[in-house]
Amino acid sequence: MPIDSTLIAGRPARWDGVLDWCQMLSGLGLILFMWAHMILVASVIIGPGVMNALARFFEHTGLAQVGGPVIFLVFLGHFLLAARKVPFRFEGQKMIWSHARMMRHTDTWLWLVQVVSAMVILLMGSIHMWVVLTDLPITAAKSAARIQGGFWLAFYLLLLPMVELHVGVGFYRIGVKWGFVKDRERKRFKKAENLLTAMFIAIGLITLIRFWFLSA
Repeated sequence: MPIDSTLIAGRPARWDGVLDWCQMLSGLGLILFMWAHMILVASVIIGPGVMNALARFFEHTGLAQVGGPVIFLVFLGHFLLAARKVPFRFEGQKMIWSHARMMRHTDTWLWLVQVVSAMVILLMGSIHMWVVLTDLPITAAKSAARIQGGFWLAFYLLLLPMVELHVGVGFYRIGVKWGFVKDRERKRFKKAENLLTAMFIAIGLITLIRFWFLSA
């Protein structure tokens, strides 16, 4: 009995579609987590007691102990899913940069921003999660002492914009790729996303300043 070649050809395409959906859903979940995480940490701006109370709630309910490792697994899985389309050989990278310069298309450059920021976040984000989750309970005083040490301030000054750029570009690209944002709406949506990204970076910087001046 002859083998239907369309079944063979269709199988990888179907799996690729499933993996794209998993990438999109994991990315969307991480975007929502990062926005919520930023707001919760920024509660120290209101007062250390507010941040400590929120941290105690997450620890007493087990959300910190269980949720932290789960988020890390989703984070790692999302990176592996996205890495399918990233050229790791020098020849492929050179071709991508060449095409980006030739096409001069904003969305192509945004994809490159995502790739570069993802590499930084993979390393620095893993370090951040390890340091925080192996030093529970989370308190405003611990966070302030870490920031005031100097090294971690520089660390977060680099990680903060990398995360927010990656999240902002990712949110925009999800909307465009999956048809939630129509062509005529791209410019307006991108402008709104830029403002949202700038707002979260500003909140992050104010939070770091608050930690820097927070007395023990």
